[in-house]
Amino acid sequence: MDPLKQKFSAKSAALRTELRALIKEHGQLKVDEVKLAQVFGGARGIKMMIWETSQLDPVKGIRFRGYSIPELREQLPKGVDGLEPRPEGLFWLMLVGEIPTAEEVDWLTDQWRKRAEVPQHVFKVLDSLPADTHPMTQFTMAISAMQTDSNFAQRYAEGLSKTEFWDPTYEDTMNLIARLPRVAAYIYRRTYHNGEHIAPDPSLDWAGNFAHMLGIPGNEFKSLMRLYLTIHADHEGGNASAHTTHLVGSTLSDVYYSLSSGMGALAGPLHGLANQEVIKWIFEMLEEIGTKTPTKEQIADYVNKTLEAGKVIPGYGHAVLRQPDPRFMAQKRFAEEHLKDSDIVNVVWKVFDVVPGILEGLGKVKNPWPNVDAHSGAILVHYGLTEYSYYTVLFGVSRALGVLSAMCWSRALGMPLERPKSVTSEWVKKVVEEAKA
Repeated sequence: MDPLKQKFSAKSAALRTELRALIKEHGQLKVDEVKLAQVFGGARGIKMMIWETSQLDPVKGIRFRGYSIPELREQLPKGVDGLEPRPEGLFWLMLVGEIPTAEEVDWLTDQWRKRAEVPQHVFKVLDSLPADTHPMTQFTMAISAMQTDSNFAQRYAEGLSKTEFWDPTYEDTMNLIARLPRVAAYIYRRTYHNGEHIAPDPSLDWAGNFAHMLGIPGNEFKSLMRLYLTIHADHEGGNASAHTTHLVGSTLSDVYYSLSSGMGALAGPLHGLANQEVIKWIFEMLEEIGTKTPTKEQIADYVNKTLEAGKVIPGYGHAVLRQPDPRFMAQKRFAEEHLKDSDIVNVVWKVFDVVPGILEGLGKVKNPWPNVDAHSGAILVHYGLTEYSYYTVLFGVSRALGVLSAMCWSRALGMPLERPKSVTSEWVKKVVEEAKA
Protein backbone atom coordinates (compact mmCIF):
# COMPACT_ATOMS: atom_id res chain seq x y z
CA MET A 1 0.00 0.00 0.00
CA ASP A 2 1.43 3.38 -0.97
CA PRO A 3 2.31 5.86 1.83
CA LEU A 4 -0.53 8.32 1.19
CA LYS A 5 -3.08 5.52 0.89
CA GLN A 6 -1.80 3.88 4.08
CA LYS A 7 -2.03 7.14 6.01
CA PHE A 8 -5.55 7.81 4.71
CA SER A 9 -6.62 4.27 5.66
CA ALA A 10 -5.47 4.71 9.25
CA LYS A 11 -6.94 8.19 9.69
CA SER A 12 -10.31 7.39 8.12
CA ALA A 13 -10.73 4.16 10.10
CA ALA A 14 -10.08 6.02 13.36
CA LEU A 15 -12.52 8.82 12.53
CA ARG A 16 -15.19 6.38 11.34
CA THR A 17 -15.06 4.58 14.70
CA GLU A 18 -15.17 7.87 16.60
CA LEU A 19 -18.14 9.24 14.64
CA ARG A 20 -20.16 6.05 14.98
CA ALA A 21 -19.78 6.21 18.75
CA LEU A 22 -20.71 9.90 18.74
CA ILE A 23 -23.87 9.31 16.66
CA LYS A 24 -24.90 6.37 18.85
CA GLU A 25 -24.68 8.51 21.97
CA HIS A 26 -25.85 11.88 20.62
CA GLY A 27 -27.82 11.07 17.47
CA GLN A 28 -31.01 12.70 18.83
CA LEU A 29 -29.29 15.96 19.74
CA LYS A 30 -31.07 18.88 18.08
CA VAL A 31 -28.43 20.90 16.21
CA ASP A 32 -30.53 23.12 13.95
CA GLU A 33 -34.06 24.31 13.26
CA VAL A 34 -35.47 24.45 9.78
CA LYS A 35 -37.69 27.39 8.93
CA LEU A 36 -40.33 27.47 6.24
CA ALA A 37 -38.30 29.98 4.25
CA GLN A 38 -35.44 27.47 4.21
CA VAL A 39 -37.74 24.76 2.86
CA PHE A 40 -38.42 27.05 -0.13
CA GLY A 41 -34.92 28.55 -0.23
CA GLY A 42 -32.89 25.76 -1.76
CA ALA A 43 -31.89 24.33 1.65
CA ARG A 44 -29.53 27.30 2.09
CA GLY A 45 -27.67 27.17 5.37
CA ILE A 46 -29.25 23.91 6.58
CA LYS A 47 -26.62 21.76 8.27
CA MET A 48 -27.13 18.34 6.72
CA MET A 49 -23.84 16.91 5.44
CA ILE A 50 -20.30 16.12 6.56
CA TRP A 51 -17.47 17.52 4.45
CA GLU A 52 -14.01 16.89 5.85
CA THR A 53 -11.80 18.74 3.39
CA SER A 54 -12.75 22.40 3.87
CA GLN A 55 -15.08 24.78 5.69
CA LEU A 56 -16.34 28.21 4.68
CA ASP A 57 -16.60 31.00 7.22
CA PRO A 58 -18.76 34.00 6.15
CA VAL A 59 -16.16 36.48 7.40
CA LYS A 60 -12.82 34.67 7.32
CA GLY A 61 -13.44 32.81 4.06
CA ILE A 62 -12.40 29.31 3.08
CA ARG A 63 -10.23 27.14 5.34
CA PHE A 64 -8.68 23.96 3.98
CA ARG A 65 -8.30 21.67 6.97
CA GLY A 66 -8.10 24.81 9.09
CA TYR A 67 -5.52 26.60 6.92
CA SER A 68 -6.27 29.91 5.20
CA ILE A 69 -5.14 30.63 1.65
CA PRO A 70 -2.26 32.89 2.82
CA GLU A 71 -1.15 30.12 5.20
CA LEU A 72 -1.26 27.57 2.39
CA ARG A 73 0.84 29.82 0.21
CA GLU A 74 3.37 30.04 2.99
CA GLN A 75 3.48 26.42 4.12
CA LEU A 76 2.73 24.17 1.13
CA PRO A 77 5.70 23.04 -1.00
CA LYS A 78 6.06 25.33 -3.99
CA GLY A 79 6.85 25.02 -7.67
CA VAL A 80 10.37 25.14 -9.06
CA ASP A 81 10.30 28.95 -9.02
CA GLY A 82 9.54 28.97 -5.29
CA LEU A 83 6.56 31.30 -5.70
CA GLU A 84 3.21 29.48 -5.61
CA PRO A 85 2.08 26.25 -3.91
CA ARG A 86 1.74 23.07 -5.89
CA PRO A 87 -1.86 21.75 -5.95
CA GLU A 88 -0.53 18.26 -5.19
CA GLY A 89 0.29 19.51 -1.71
CA LEU A 90 -3.25 20.78 -1.15
CA PHE A 91 -4.68 17.43 -2.26
CA TRP A 92 -2.46 15.67 0.28
CA LEU A 93 -3.60 18.11 2.98
CA MET A 94 -7.30 17.67 2.15
CA LEU A 95 -7.01 13.89 2.11
CA VAL A 96 -5.12 13.31 5.36
CA GLY A 97 -5.18 16.66 7.18
CA GLU A 98 -1.41 17.17 7.20
CA ILE A 99 0.85 19.66 5.44
CA PRO A 100 3.07 17.42 3.28
CA THR A 101 6.82 17.60 2.99
CA ALA A 102 8.47 18.47 -0.31
CA GLU A 103 9.43 14.80 -0.69
CA GLU A 104 5.82 13.69 -0.21
CA VAL A 105 4.63 16.17 -2.82
CA ASP A 106 7.33 14.97 -5.20
CA TRP A 107 6.06 11.42 -4.66
CA LEU A 108 2.50 12.49 -5.47
CA THR A 109 3.61 14.37 -8.58
CA ASP A 110 5.38 11.22 -9.75
CA GLN A 111 2.29 9.10 -9.02
CA TRP A 112 0.05 11.36 -11.09
CA ARG A 113 2.64 11.39 -13.87
CA LYS A 114 2.57 7.57 -13.96
CA ARG A 115 -1.24 7.47 -13.95
CA ALA A 116 -1.77 10.23 -16.54
CA GLU A 117 -2.17 8.18 -19.71
CA VAL A 118 -5.63 8.76 -21.19
CA PRO A 119 -7.34 5.90 -23.07
CA GLN A 120 -7.40 6.54 -26.82
CA HIS A 121 -11.16 6.06 -27.04
CA VAL A 122 -11.59 9.22 -24.92
CA PHE A 123 -9.90 11.30 -27.61
CA LYS A 124 -12.01 9.57 -30.24
CA VAL A 125 -15.16 10.56 -28.34
CA LEU A 126 -14.00 14.19 -28.27
CA ASP A 127 -13.00 14.19 -31.93
CA SER A 128 -16.47 12.92 -32.89
CA LEU A 129 -18.04 16.13 -31.56
CA PRO A 130 -18.44 19.34 -33.57
CA ALA A 131 -15.46 21.61 -32.99
CA ASP A 132 -17.71 24.35 -31.62
CA THR A 133 -19.18 22.11 -28.90
CA HIS A 134 -19.00 23.97 -25.59
CA PRO A 135 -15.81 23.04 -23.72
CA MET A 136 -17.75 22.00 -20.61
CA THR A 137 -19.86 19.61 -22.69
CA GLN A 138 -16.66 18.07 -24.00
CA PHE A 139 -15.18 17.94 -20.50
CA THR A 140 -18.13 16.12 -18.94
CA MET A 141 -18.26 13.65 -21.83
CA ALA A 142 -14.54 12.92 -21.58
CA ILE A 143 -14.84 12.23 -17.84
CA SER A 144 -17.77 9.89 -18.46
CA ALA A 145 -15.85 8.13 -21.25
CA MET A 146 -13.04 7.31 -18.82
CA GLN A 147 -15.51 5.36 -16.67
CA THR A 148 -14.52 2.26 -18.65
CA ASP A 149 -11.45 2.14 -16.36
CA SER A 150 -13.42 2.31 -13.11
CA ASN A 151 -11.78 0.27 -10.35
CA PHE A 152 -14.81 0.73 -8.14
CA ALA A 153 -17.29 -0.59 -10.70
CA GLN A 154 -15.16 -3.66 -11.34
CA ARG A 155 -14.52 -4.49 -7.70
CA TYR A 156 -18.11 -3.81 -6.69
CA ALA A 157 -19.29 -6.26 -9.36
CA GLU A 158 -16.86 -8.85 -8.00
CA GLY A 159 -18.16 -8.37 -4.45
CA LEU A 160 -16.72 -5.75 -2.12
CA SER A 161 -17.19 -5.16 1.61
CA LYS A 162 -18.64 -1.76 2.56
CA THR A 163 -15.60 -1.08 4.70
CA GLU A 164 -13.45 -1.36 1.56
CA PHE A 165 -15.49 0.98 -0.67
CA TRP A 166 -12.93 3.73 -0.13
CA ASP A 167 -10.04 1.72 -1.56
CA PRO A 168 -11.05 1.56 -5.25
CA THR A 169 -12.49 5.08 -4.85
CA TYR A 170 -9.02 6.26 -3.88
CA GLU A 171 -7.47 4.51 -6.89
CA ASP A 172 -10.06 5.98 -9.28
CA THR A 173 -9.55 9.42 -7.73
CA MET A 174 -5.78 9.27 -8.24
CA ASN A 175 -6.19 8.07 -11.84
CA LEU A 176 -8.84 10.61 -12.79
CA ILE A 177 -7.07 13.62 -11.28
CA ALA A 178 -3.85 12.56 -13.00
CA ARG A 179 -5.57 12.53 -16.40
CA LEU A 180 -7.63 15.72 -16.15
CA PRO A 181 -4.95 18.20 -17.32
CA ARG A 182 -4.27 16.12 -20.44
CA VAL A 183 -7.99 15.91 -21.26
CA ALA A 184 -8.64 19.59 -20.51
CA ALA A 185 -5.66 20.74 -22.58
CA TYR A 186 -6.75 18.50 -25.47
CA ILE A 187 -10.17 20.18 -25.41
CA TYR A 188 -8.58 23.64 -25.45
CA ARG A 189 -6.21 22.93 -28.33
CA ARG A 190 -8.93 21.10 -30.28
CA THR A 191 -11.48 23.88 -29.87
CA TYR A 192 -9.35 27.01 -30.27
CA HIS A 193 -6.09 25.97 -31.95
CA ASN A 194 -7.13 23.72 -34.82
CA GLY A 195 -6.29 20.53 -32.99
CA GLU A 196 -2.59 21.39 -32.80
CA HIS A 197 -1.92 19.45 -29.61
CA ILE A 198 1.11 19.72 -27.35
CA ALA A 199 2.62 16.57 -25.85
CA PRO A 200 2.98 16.36 -22.05
CA ASP A 201 6.32 17.26 -20.49
CA PRO A 202 7.11 14.60 -17.85
CA SER A 203 9.70 16.86 -16.20
CA LEU A 204 6.99 19.29 -15.03
CA ASP A 205 4.69 19.17 -12.02
CA TRP A 206 0.93 18.62 -12.41
CA ALA A 207 -0.09 22.28 -12.83
CA GLY A 208 3.05 23.26 -14.71
CA ASN A 209 2.47 20.49 -17.23
CA PHE A 210 -1.13 21.62 -17.67
CA ALA A 211 0.07 25.15 -18.48
CA HIS A 212 2.61 23.68 -20.92
CA MET A 213 -0.02 21.60 -22.74
CA LEU A 214 -2.35 24.61 -23.02
CA GLY A 215 0.41 26.28 -25.00
CA ILE A 216 0.64 29.49 -22.98
CA PRO A 217 4.37 30.28 -22.78
CA GLY A 218 6.41 31.44 -19.82
CA ASN A 219 7.11 30.40 -16.25
CA GLU A 220 4.79 33.10 -14.90
CA PHE A 221 1.77 31.35 -16.41
CA LYS A 222 2.90 28.05 -14.91
CA SER A 223 3.08 29.81 -11.55
CA LEU A 224 -0.41 31.23 -12.10
CA MET A 225 -1.78 27.76 -12.84
CA ARG A 226 -0.32 26.45 -9.56
CA LEU A 227 -2.08 29.25 -7.69
CA TYR A 228 -5.31 28.99 -9.71
CA LEU A 229 -5.65 25.22 -9.31
CA THR A 230 -4.95 25.52 -5.58
CA ILE A 231 -7.38 28.27 -4.63
CA HIS A 232 -10.31 26.90 -6.69
CA ALA A 233 -10.00 23.34 -5.37
CA ASP A 234 -12.73 23.29 -2.72
CA HIS A 235 -15.33 25.53 -1.08
CA GLU A 236 -16.95 23.21 1.46
CA GLY A 237 -19.65 20.72 0.52
CA GLY A 238 -22.74 22.86 0.04
CA ASN A 239 -21.82 24.51 -3.24
CA ALA A 240 -23.60 23.06 -6.26
CA SER A 241 -20.77 21.12 -7.90
CA ALA A 242 -19.52 19.66 -4.62
CA HIS A 243 -23.01 18.76 -3.45
CA THR A 244 -23.90 17.21 -6.81
CA THR A 245 -20.74 15.09 -6.79
CA HIS A 246 -21.53 14.01 -3.22
CA LEU A 247 -25.18 13.25 -4.01
CA VAL A 248 -24.37 11.11 -7.03
CA GLY A 249 -21.56 9.42 -5.13
CA SER A 250 -23.97 8.56 -2.32
CA THR A 251 -25.74 6.20 -4.72
CA LEU A 252 -22.38 4.33 -5.04
CA SER A 253 -21.81 5.66 -8.51
CA ASP A 254 -18.05 5.79 -9.07
CA VAL A 255 -15.93 8.94 -9.27
CA TYR A 256 -16.32 9.20 -13.06
CA TYR A 257 -20.12 9.35 -12.98
CA SER A 258 -20.03 11.55 -9.89
CA LEU A 259 -17.51 14.11 -11.11
CA SER A 260 -19.15 14.28 -14.54
CA SER A 261 -22.43 15.13 -12.80
CA GLY A 262 -20.70 17.68 -10.60
CA MET A 263 -19.22 19.34 -13.66
CA GLY A 264 -22.73 19.64 -15.08
CA ALA A 265 -23.59 21.70 -12.01
CA LEU A 266 -20.40 23.73 -12.32
CA ALA A 267 -21.40 24.69 -15.87
CA GLY A 268 -24.46 26.60 -14.64
CA PRO A 269 -24.61 30.42 -14.83
CA LEU A 270 -25.21 30.63 -11.07
CA HIS A 271 -22.08 28.62 -10.32
CA GLY A 272 -18.86 28.06 -12.28
CA LEU A 273 -20.01 29.75 -15.45
CA ALA A 274 -19.86 33.03 -13.54
CA ASN A 275 -16.13 33.40 -14.20
CA GLN A 276 -16.73 33.75 -17.93
CA GLU A 277 -19.72 36.04 -17.31
CA VAL A 278 -17.43 38.48 -15.48
CA ILE A 279 -14.91 38.92 -18.27
CA LYS A 280 -17.71 39.05 -20.84
CA TRP A 281 -19.30 41.91 -18.87
CA ILE A 282 -15.95 43.73 -18.70
CA PHE A 283 -15.37 43.33 -22.44
CA GLU A 284 -18.87 44.68 -23.15
CA MET A 285 -18.25 47.63 -20.81
CA LEU A 286 -14.96 48.52 -22.47
CA GLU A 287 -16.52 48.30 -25.93
CA GLU A 288 -19.40 50.58 -24.98
CA ILE A 289 -17.17 53.12 -23.23
CA GLY A 290 -14.71 52.96 -26.11
CA THR A 291 -11.46 52.64 -24.18
CA LYS A 292 -9.27 50.01 -22.50
CA THR A 293 -8.46 52.44 -19.69
CA PRO A 294 -11.80 53.75 -18.36
CA THR A 295 -12.01 56.11 -15.42
CA LYS A 296 -13.75 55.15 -12.20
CA GLU A 297 -16.52 57.59 -13.10
CA GLN A 298 -17.10 55.87 -16.45
CA ILE A 299 -17.16 52.48 -14.71
CA ALA A 300 -19.63 53.75 -12.11
CA ASP A 301 -21.95 55.00 -14.86
CA TYR A 302 -21.86 51.61 -16.58
CA VAL A 303 -22.43 49.76 -13.29
CA ASN A 304 -25.49 51.88 -12.56
CA LYS A 305 -26.74 51.32 -16.09
CA THR A 306 -26.36 47.54 -15.61
CA LEU A 307 -28.29 47.65 -12.35
CA GLU A 308 -31.03 49.86 -13.80
CA ALA A 309 -31.54 47.25 -16.53
CA GLY A 310 -32.39 44.74 -13.79
CA LYS A 311 -29.11 42.85 -14.14
CA VAL A 312 -26.52 41.87 -11.55
CA ILE A 313 -22.85 42.81 -11.54
CA PRO A 314 -21.15 39.46 -12.24
CA GLY A 315 -18.39 38.54 -9.82
CA TYR A 316 -19.90 40.45 -6.90
CA GLY A 317 -21.83 38.84 -4.08
CA HIS A 318 -21.67 35.33 -2.63
CA ALA A 319 -24.21 33.01 -1.02
CA VAL A 320 -22.14 32.71 2.17
CA LEU A 321 -19.24 35.18 2.22
CA ARG A 322 -19.71 38.59 3.83
CA GLN A 323 -16.21 39.93 3.11
CA PRO A 324 -14.01 40.11 -0.01
CA ASP A 325 -13.31 36.55 -1.13
CA PRO A 326 -9.79 35.49 -0.01
CA ARG A 327 -9.43 33.78 -3.39
CA PHE A 328 -10.00 37.15 -5.09
CA MET A 329 -7.40 38.71 -2.82
CA ALA A 330 -4.89 35.93 -3.60
CA GLN A 331 -5.25 36.62 -7.31
CA LYS A 332 -5.02 40.36 -6.70
CA ARG A 333 -1.76 39.79 -4.82
CA PHE A 334 -0.41 37.73 -7.73
CA ALA A 335 -1.38 40.48 -10.17
CA GLU A 336 0.22 43.15 -7.99
CA GLU A 337 3.48 41.19 -8.06
CA HIS A 338 3.47 40.39 -11.77
CA LEU A 339 0.88 42.42 -13.70
CA LYS A 340 0.52 45.86 -12.15
CA ASP A 341 0.88 47.54 -15.57
CA SER A 342 -1.78 45.39 -17.30
CA ASP A 343 -4.71 47.43 -18.64
CA ILE A 344 -7.28 44.67 -18.11
CA VAL A 345 -6.06 43.97 -14.57
CA ASN A 346 -6.25 47.66 -13.71
CA VAL A 347 -9.87 47.71 -14.93
CA VAL A 348 -10.65 44.92 -12.45
CA TRP A 349 -9.06 46.90 -9.64
CA LYS A 350 -11.07 50.02 -10.55
CA VAL A 351 -14.26 47.96 -10.61
CA PHE A 352 -13.29 46.69 -7.13
CA ASP A 353 -12.98 50.31 -5.97
CA VAL A 354 -16.36 51.28 -7.45
CA VAL A 355 -18.86 48.43 -7.19
CA PRO A 356 -19.03 47.69 -3.41
CA GLY A 357 -19.99 51.27 -2.60
CA ILE A 358 -22.72 51.32 -5.22
CA LEU A 359 -24.14 47.98 -4.07
CA GLU A 360 -24.03 49.03 -0.41
CA GLY A 361 -25.96 52.13 -1.36
CA LEU A 362 -28.84 49.97 -2.59
CA GLY A 363 -29.45 48.94 1.01
CA LYS A 364 -30.46 45.37 0.22
CA VAL A 365 -27.24 43.63 -0.78
CA LYS A 366 -25.85 41.40 1.97
CA ASN A 367 -22.45 41.03 0.36
CA PRO A 368 -21.26 43.79 -1.99
CA TRP A 369 -17.74 42.35 -2.15
CA PRO A 370 -16.03 40.52 -5.04
CA ASN A 371 -15.90 36.75 -5.19
CA VAL A 372 -13.25 34.59 -6.84
CA ASP A 373 -14.70 35.06 -10.33
CA ALA A 374 -14.20 38.83 -10.31
CA HIS A 375 -10.46 38.61 -10.95
CA SER A 376 -9.51 35.30 -12.56
CA GLY A 377 -10.63 36.10 -16.11
CA ALA A 378 -8.61 39.31 -16.34
CA ILE A 379 -5.38 37.55 -15.41
CA LEU A 380 -6.03 34.79 -17.93
CA VAL A 381 -6.72 37.37 -20.63
CA HIS A 382 -3.44 39.11 -19.86
CA TYR A 383 -1.51 35.89 -20.51
CA GLY A 384 -3.34 35.30 -23.77
CA LEU A 385 -5.98 32.80 -22.69
CA THR A 386 -8.79 34.97 -24.02
CA GLU A 387 -11.33 32.24 -24.85
CA TYR A 388 -13.56 32.80 -21.85
CA SER A 389 -15.98 29.99 -22.72
CA TYR A 390 -13.14 27.68 -21.63
CA TYR A 391 -12.63 29.18 -18.17
CA THR A 392 -15.06 26.86 -16.40
CA VAL A 393 -13.00 23.85 -17.54
CA LEU A 394 -10.01 25.32 -15.68
CA PHE A 395 -12.27 25.68 -12.65
CA GLY A 396 -13.39 22.06 -13.05
CA VAL A 397 -9.86 20.64 -13.16
CA SER A 398 -9.17 22.38 -9.86
CA ARG A 399 -12.49 21.55 -8.19
CA ALA A 400 -11.89 17.83 -8.84
CA LEU A 401 -9.17 17.92 -6.16
CA GLY A 402 -11.60 18.87 -3.42
CA VAL A 403 -14.72 16.95 -4.38
CA LEU A 404 -12.88 13.70 -5.05
CA SER A 405 -10.79 13.80 -1.89
CA ALA A 406 -14.08 14.45 -0.03
CA MET A 407 -15.63 11.49 -1.84
CA CYS A 408 -12.85 9.24 -0.52
CA TRP A 409 -13.84 10.37 2.96
CA SER A 410 -17.55 9.81 2.31
CA ARG A 411 -16.82 6.21 1.30
CA ALA A 412 -14.42 5.64 4.21
CA LEU A 413 -16.94 6.96 6.74
CA GLY A 414 -19.81 4.98 5.24
CA MET A 415 -21.99 7.98 4.45
CA PRO A 416 -25.53 6.90 3.46
CA LEU A 417 -27.58 7.48 0.35
CA GLU A 418 -28.63 11.13 0.46
CA ARG A 419 -32.42 11.35 0.50
CA PRO A 420 -33.97 14.57 1.81
CA LYS A 421 -37.69 14.69 2.51
CA SER A 422 -39.75 16.78 0.12
CA VAL A 423 -43.18 18.26 0.81
CA THR A 424 -45.96 19.65 -1.36
CA SER A 425 -47.27 23.19 -1.31
CA GLU A 426 -50.60 21.80 0.00
CA TRP A 427 -48.71 20.26 2.94
CA VAL A 428 -47.11 23.66 3.61
CA LYS A 429 -50.48 25.43 3.55
CA LYS A 430 -51.91 22.88 5.96
CA VAL A 431 -49.02 23.29 8.39
CA VAL A 432 -49.39 27.07 8.30
CA GLU A 433 -53.16 26.86 8.97
CA GLU A 434 -52.58 24.46 11.86
CA ALA A 435 -49.97 26.83 13.30
CA LYS A 436 -52.45 29.73 13.08
CA ALA A 437 -55.11 27.70 14.85
